[in-house]
Amino acid sequence: MRVLIQRVSRASVSVEQNKVALIGRGLLALVAFTEGDTIDNIKWIVNKIAKLRIFPDEVGKMNKCVSDIGGEILAVSQFTLYGDVTDGNRPSFTRAMEPLQAEDMYQKFLTLLSETTGEMVKSGIFGANMTVDLVNDGPVTIMLER
Repeated sequence: MRVLIQRVSRASVSVEQNKVALIGRGLLALVAFTEGDTIDNIKWIVNKIAKLRIFPDEVGKMNKCVSDIGGEILAVSQFTLYGDVTDGNRPSFTRAMEPLQAEDMYQKFLTLLSETTGEMVKSGIFGANMTVDLVNDGPVTIMLER
């Protein structure tokens, strides 16, 4: 499981030019699953996201998590995080989990993240061709993998 976290001042996701989710200050999480991922992988990543101290405190040190700042979370499924270009220039996605299984894992991820943070997690539409608009704050980008 891979999750690319970006600290954002705002982010949104649109499908066919219709905005389906919008957040202000918080986290954008791009989420991908691979064969062999389990609920334990999801729990570990969710706990890490909830406690990730990447927001500045009063003296500018990254010392606060998303709930400390009253931030929001937008999650977007992104199987291309498992794109492999080791051989050639066209990515291979053979390590990405099959869509039906990945969608089930993604829904579990959204539910657990919402329960853990106590906030409603906004999301894109699984499997849709989406446009993600974001303003990366910092920039701060962290890759989580389990």
